[in-house]
Amino acid sequence: MNFSYTSTRDDSVKISPKQAIKKGFSDDGGLFVYPNIQDINLPIEKISSMNYREIAKLVLSKLLPDFSEAEINESVENAYKGSFDNEEITPIKSLDNFHVLELFHGPTCAFKDVGLQLLPQLMKHVLNKDNKVMILTATSGDTGKAALEGFKDVDKMGITVFYPHNGVSKVQQLQMATTTGSNTKVAAIEGNFDDAQTNVKKLFNDNKLKQRIGENVTLSSANSINIGRLIPQIVYYFDAYKQLVQNNSIKVGDPVNFTVPTGNFGDVLAGYFAKLMGLPVNKFIVASNQNNVLSKFFQDGVYDRNMPFFKTVAPSMDIQISSNFERLLYYKSEDDSNYVAKLMHDLKNNGKYKVSDNILEKIQADFYFGFSSDENIENSIKEVYQNNKYLMDPHTAAGYKVMRDYQKIDSKTPMILLSTASPYKFVDAVANAIMPDKSDDILANMHDIEAKTHVPIPENLLKVWAMPVLHKDVIKQDQMEDYVYQKVQEVFYDKD
Repeated sequence: MNFSYTSTRDDSVKISPKQAIKKGFSDDGGLFVYPNIQDINLPIEKISSMNYREIAKLVLSKLLPDFSEAEINESVENAYKGSFDNEEITPIKSLDNFHVLELFHGPTCAFKDVGLQLLPQLMKHVLNKDNKVMILTATSGDTGKAALEGFKDVDKMGITVFYPHNGVSKVQQLQMATTTGSNTKVAAIEGNFDDAQTNVKKLFNDNKLKQRIGENVTLSSANSINIGRLIPQIVYYFDAYKQLVQNNSIKVGDPVNFTVPTGNFGDVLAGYFAKLMGLPVNKFIVASNQNNVLSKFFQDGVYDRNMPFFKTVAPSMDIQISSNFERLLYYKSEDDSNYVAKLMHDLKNNGKYKVSDNILEKIQADFYFGFSSDENIENSIKEVYQNNKYLMDPHTAAGYKVMRDYQKIDSKTPMILLSTASPYKFVDAVANAIMPDKSDDILANMHDIEAKTHVPIPENLLKVWAMPVLHKDVIKQDQMEDYVYQKVQEVFYDKD
């Protein structure tokens, strides 16, 4: 079996898993993919008796074969032993006719913790004694803090996070701005997430910047464009299935559906990888907010980013360029990197592309796309709380509405809704939905929600309000290159 990764835009690229994790992003602008992933078939019956860390070790051993068994074991144990507040890591809660997969039990209360607790551990085994890595991350809110927490004070690594100024929730902003650590840097940029992400991608292939920082420092990514971030997310799909087998909701081999709120398409793509590796999934229900580029694509095969941009109550999904969708196009085109390169050229130059009818039909066979307005989201939060006494964050609520739409088509297949963050990270939307009299004070609203629902406020979200703000930088997009150069000097050289 070929263990090389290649680029979505150039199949002549051959790179080892360790090299792919270190680089994060291909020189041609494409993303690294494993072309033979469908040849891996994991034993579902065996997995159904394994714990989370055992499943993680199995998945990593198949997709990162140049890591030794000892390296994988050490990475998984360091990432997950004691760092989540639930021994299941990602526990399932069963409501009426659906199940909720809770992905927010990590140190920053968001699903990004699953990948970003593990990525720094994997990166340790990638670097030699002379290597240094500066992680560059664009965030729509949750990735930033999860990455900062994962890479904080890790030897030979620094991290610089860019987020849209006034484009994240107050709690998300405080989480990032209060981050400690000698190697952590944070800046708000004037623009939206797509601006941040587009410019970070440019920096990875900026030869001028590479020369300025020197050959001993590599730029890499902690976004889901890095396969080392994405692969750990495959695990919780297998683990969710295992939990339903163990609680007798399904039998081994029964198909299930997953509903996934999405912005950058990484979370749901990890689920698709799980399906390619043998997980019995019937359909992935993909939910966007009002920035519904993907749901429009589902109708006619046209991906058009030239749509109005909306700031919504689900800010982590305020994205119009879903980077990981490129990986799906690669697999659905039967690994045709020339075809993907052409589509991405059209997107860059025209702001849109159209896939063939055949490709669209293949995507529609595995995926269903829909979206939720702000009103839909707040109504969903209210509905589920009133009916089930379960409190959702707005991103999960966006998924709930689209899930209910799909259940009008298929109400029999067991449904798993991915819950991506603690409701206390998005206090305004939650308070609007369930509190008749909302305060203008966000912290007061958090305490009022807790008093009403008896859902405890996570300690790490409570303490940020009393911590000093350490990161106050606000920069223009054209200042990002100089900012990265300056932070490389501060992290790696000024303290030498």
